[in-house]
Amino acid sequence: MRVDLRGRSQDQSLSQSPNSIECHDIVGVDSEKRKTSMVMTLDSCSSALEKYGVGSCGPRGFYGTIDVHLDCEARIAKFLGTPDSILYSYGLSTMFSAIPAFSKKGDIIVADEGVHWGIQNGLYLSRSTVVYFKHNDMDSLSKTLENITSKYKGTKNLRRYIVVEALYQNSGQIAPLDEIIKLKEKYRFRILLDEGNSFGVLGSSGRGLTEHYGVPVEKLDLITAAMGHALATEGGFCTGSARVIDHQRLSSSGYVFSASLPPYLASAAITAIDVLDENPNLLTKLKNNIAVLWKGLSRIPSFTIASHPESPIVYLRLKQSTGSLKDDLQLLENIAERTLKEDSVFVAASRRSTLDKCKLPVGIRLFVSAGHEESDLHKASESLERVAAIVLGGRN
Repeated sequence: MRVDLRGRSQDQSLSQSPNSIECHDIVGVDSEKRKTSMVMTLDSCSSALEKYGVGSCGPRGFYGTIDVHLDCEARIAKFLGTPDSILYSYGLSTMFSAIPAFSKKGDIIVADEGVHWGIQNGLYLSRSTVVYFKHNDMDSLSKTLENITSKYKGTKNLRRYIVVEALYQNSGQIAPLDEIIKLKEKYRFRILLDEGNSFGVLGSSGRGLTEHYGVPVEKLDLITAAMGHALATEGGFCTGSARVIDHQRLSSSGYVFSASLPPYLASAAITAIDVLDENPNLLTKLKNNIAVLWKGLSRIPSFTIASHPESPIVYLRLKQSTGSLKDDLQLLENIAERTLKEDSVFVAASRRSTLDKCKLPVGIRLFVSAGHEESDLHKASESLERVAAIVLGGRN
């Protein structure tokens, strides 16, 4: 048994498992242990391939729109309770495109310093004035908004945005949306929320951060998400008011100039949402698995768990840093390599590219899936505890 804590449970080798070609399948939609759901998804893909072929060969506005794209957009909007949605053909390009579509040179964006690289790139491409606040720190956000409001008092036609992740890829923390909404309304900002890691995961039925906090979805101006996590497909979407969505159809580069999402992937997304809607036990299993892994990892004296207790992204950080980012990362990679080599447990150190400006500490990032068995999670935590004790030695 190989245990992959980067996304799924593996039997035998990666090449023998259909799960190995997918993205982080957090809720286990394509889990081999749930063959009915998997067969439904594969049948949906096969039918779409037979009917439409592999790709549309054109952008949505130029012969690239097929009925399954419209069906998928409608299904997402219905699931989240929003008026309309728009599909993107690549998950990472969703925020690349959505942010510059609304915020331009001269506008103000206040963003969390822990946002992932896709959001960072969208901020850069917008050419807006970007001000970062401390990660998930509402006092820092409040002071930042107050300073900006005071500085630009009386300035006309100034668009102002707050950009945050619902569930942070670089820390596993959950954004306090209820407090952010209060600050947004007080200082009259708009909110762009990325739900890539929380869609299909948070909330009683997987509808994301708004359901988790009981906040009406219309309080948000724009919600984006990549579909390569809970939906186990590819592409991304934005959802919100009809006016916000219509604007992107003519102003968003990733929509206007990219070939549309292959129809079979849109069909897979529809089926995955149906599976989520009809199987609330998937979320129950996921939450139980998160609790099991937390309990095991809490025994490791050299690590601290930095992520939220309900996050499927479990983030381990060194309790005692070396003082050097490079040396910390080397230690973490040594641990990851040994758990793979000695125990066949896949975990990943959070290495970042030179383009990634995130300043949060590095760590070991584990993705918990509803497809994992408790034995997988026990094995992973025991392996990490043993290897960490060897690699870190007297650093505890």
